[in-house]
Amino acid sequence: MQTAPVGSSSRITTDFSPPIINNRPDFEFAAALQKVSPQAQARAKSTATDFEAVFLNSMFSQMTAGLKGDGPFGDTKGTGVWRSMLTEQYSKNFARAGGVGIASEVYRTLIIQQAKRSA
Repeated sequence: MQTAPVGSSSRITTDFSPPIINNRPDFEFAAALQKVSPQAQARAKSTATDFEAVFLNSMFSQMTAGLKGDGPFGDTKGTGVWRSMLTEQYSKNFARAGGVGIASEVYRTLIIQQAKRSA
């Protein structure tokens, strides 16, 4: 994507290819990205990833809540604390690696809302 020369006050681009979602161009999202600053985009992406990590942490906690036995998911004193830290790290790593798709939808929604608010 080419942008206007440095020092130019406009953010006009010459690459008008919109992002693809579900094998279809998303013109609304592409237009919103043009209106939102790169700093706001980075904050929105971080927020969306954090939101997905919280969701995944809740999901992983429910998945491991009833496990008993030996090993890392055993039923000893202190295992509950260790298990909660383990599921938190799992959820953060899953979210950073792409997650299950929640972050991308949250990011799209945040960007579109910010673009509408700035208009």
